Amino acid sequence: MSYLFRPRIAITMGDPCGVGPEIIVKLLAAKACAADYRPVVVGDLGALGRAASLLGAALRFEESQSVTEWERLEREDVVPVTAPMALSPEDLVHGAPTEASCLCAIRCIEAAVSMALEGKVDAICTCPIHKANLHRHGFAFPGHTEFLRDLTGAGRVVMMLAGPRLRVSLATIHVALSQVPGLITPECLTETIRITGESLVRDFGLAAPRIAVAALNPHAGEDGRFGSEERDIIEPTLEGLRGIGGSIHGPFSADTLFWRAFQGEFDAVVAMYHDQGLIPIKLAHFHEAVNVTLGLPIIRASVDHGTAYEIAGTGKAHFGSLEAAVDLAARMARHRLG
Repeated sequence: MSYLFRPRIAITMGDPCGVGPEIIVKLLAAKACAADYRPVVVGDLGALGRAASLLGAALRFEESQSVTEWERLEREDVVPVTAPMALSPEDLVHGAPTEASCLCAIRCIEAAVSMALEGKVDAICTCPIHKANLHRHGFAFPGHTEFLRDLTGAGRVVMMLAGPRLRVSLATIHVALSQVPGLITPECLTETIRITGESLVRDFGLAAPRIAVAALNPHAGEDGRFGSEERDIIEPTLEGLRGIGGSIHGPFSADTLFWRAFQGEFDAVVAMYHDQGLIPIKLAHFHEAVNVTLGLPIIRASVDHGTAYEIAGTGKAHFGSLEAAVDLAARMARHRLG
């Protein structure tokens, strides 16, 4: 793997009425990780320019669709921008997204994915979207993860949250808690563990990853007293997977497992549901956690926070999660280069 390789990363603006434009400007103005990657922003020039003015950032943005033009602009210290659609000032009111601003957020994701599939960029990094607002305007997917799976034609994908000391994959994602037990099947667990293990080797550079699997129920079911999913589904599935590469452990009671992983005993944890996995990692790595979609034919990392409408336009948004996301996307691209 060459340390000279600086991957091209497409950074999508997310919701232009949220903090996405501001954290992009803060990241690029600070030149955070700039020696390690080459950015192209996918978004609206008006939203980006407004954010730069708000923050007093001496950044120049210029629209361009060509890789050759991107390289020329970089030599001139200009940030290249791909703008799938233009927005009016009425569509850029902080905290008040319109149908057009929601459509723009979707178009930015589509454009970034197309660039990655075509090999124009080595990875994509996404800023936050507001799912409820998108759904009000016809967006048919629960979130980024499911939309990216559809755009790339991928099979099963896995949502991982990765921080400096914890990595957590989710067996189920955006579903009601009451639906989770019925979704924990041998196929679900097998694919989640397989995809997690493959990514830890390919994207994180771990030759023999150690994966721990969380129980669904308190005390790992306590021999069936508090639930039978561990005895009937999780334990037999893990037994069938042992020896496939790396090491697989569990199921372990979640109340102690994440502490063990945080101490370095495991390289990743497979959690059974959204909040079981995300509460510990956000507690440990609130400004450093990165949302990674495993199982795609492209590299996708994302901030681990929302649109933060309540502080959009105030300049208070923290760019730490975006910095971590871009840094991780660049490292994943270098690992894939080999």
